[in-house]
Amino acid sequence: MASSPERMTEAMRSLEASFLIGVDGVTEVWLVRHADCYEGMSERADPQLSALGRKQAELLAKRIRRLKPAAVYCSPYRRALETARTITDDVHVDDRLIEMEMELGDGGELNFKELPDRVIERMSAAVDDIARAHPGERVIVVAHGAAMIVFLTHVLRLEPGHLRFLPYFTSVNVVRVLGDRQIVATLGDTSHLE
Repeated sequence: MASSPERMTEAMRSLEASFLIGVDGVTEVWLVRHADCYEGMSERADPQLSALGRKQAELLAKRIRRLKPAAVYCSPYRRALETARTITDDVHVDDRLIEMEMELGDGGELNFKELPDRVIERMSAAVDDIARAHPGERVIVVAHGAAMIVFLTHVLRLEPGHLRFLPYFTSVNVVRVLGDRQIVATLGDTSHLE
């Protein structure tokens, strides 16, 4: 029979494996919110990056390039494309990574027009397909705040609206994927901006 310290080590390694840490074949999907695009923005639905956003994207790109990711994916929206293309010119566009459909209300509030279940369906399908295409690798996915919150809430098995979190511009949210298992590893990492 193993000694108590050995049993504790085995138990901890087993716990880590249940969260897909140190497991062969796990795909690490970095969900990144696009860089800032709201400085001096008009009513444009698809704005370009602001001066601040271009600086954020450069800092993100510097961090990511050192890691040599297997691929970079993004939504077709201009702010996501510009952020992704700061990392590499070889960007895969996926229409399922678009922002959650919303509109600005008369009182300045955001009204969500797309149901969370629909966002979860399309974001999950995109992440699953990307992970299957890159088993055991690290992949960057540049997307949008509200859609990422809904997806991350789903992965964390929370009810929509129960994740009190807003991913800042270019923040990194890591999801580990193996088969049909998805585990959140990191939320809101902005160390490249500090």
